Amino acid sequence: MDRIRLTAEQKCDIGQREIEELRDEIEKMKEDSDKVVDTYKAIMEESDMRSAELKKTMYEFDRDIVKGAINRRTGKVMGEKVARYFDDKIRSRDTLIEKLRLKNSTLKVQKTKLHMQLKQKEEMGEVLHEVDFNQLKIENSQYLEKIDERNQDLLRLKLMAGNTLQVLNTYKKKLHTLTMESDRLKTEITSRNDLLQRIDTETVTVEDDRSKAEKINRKLRKQLGDYRVPDVMEYVNEKANLYEMAKKVRSWERKVEIAEMALKTHKKTWNKMTMSSHQANPWGIMETV
Repeated sequence: MDRIRLTAEQKCDIGQREIEELRDEIEKMKEDSDKVVDTYKAIMEESDMRSAELKKTMYEFDRDIVKGAINRRTGKVMGEKVARYFDDKIRSRDTLIEKLRLKNSTLKVQKTKLHMQLKQKEEMGEVLHEVDFNQLKIENSQYLEKIDERNQDLLRLKLMAGNTLQVLNTYKKKLHTLTMESDRLKTEITSRNDLLQRIDTETVTVEDDRSKAEKINRKLRKQLGDYRVPDVMEYVNEKANLYEMAKKVRSWERKVEIAEMALKTHKKTWNKMTMSSHQANPWGIMETV
């Protein structure tokens, strides 16, 4: 069987076709590579933006809450400033979500207009060159990518807003609990201050009674020390007076003992109340999160 031999012209045509096919394949690979590079560039830019936004948020939180919301008297974070901080953040997120939603709507309108223009040209019989058609396809894909990016941003912001709202509700509950505990402690402190004032008043009264009783007791003991043997009638009278005085001394000594017992009881009661207050109130106003 004879082999078919190609002429030089035919070989040149075949080589030219191979070169064109390779050139088209290289061009297509270049376009695909450019798309991948653009995608990675967009991802890197988005990561840089998110990192910068996160650093900014951390700086603002440290400035406004960790350092700026400290109560100078108690040294604790004030719940009102924390709640106001998260409210402001939620409002700013809602504003950004609304802007992205409007931009997304604008891109959709532009896409619709382009589709309508393309449809009108097809109906009017205008011939689209391949370059124009490819340009429209590129623009359409770019708009679709932008719309998808905006939808992803919108979804991410909605998730962030939901998480922020949950944190805000948690802090509001803590603030409510701490406010109730603070009111309870204020009431208890007022009650115990009143009790302490009454105990102080009773202590002063008991001390006065004790001082008077001791003065009378010293006077009576001095009189007993200066005692001399009297006459019979004088002895009888003095004996009667001594008996009466001894009764008064015993009475005053008993009053002094009762006053001292009452003072010890009041002191013991006050110490127990103070110890129970320290044990039942281990609360901190707010811990650092």
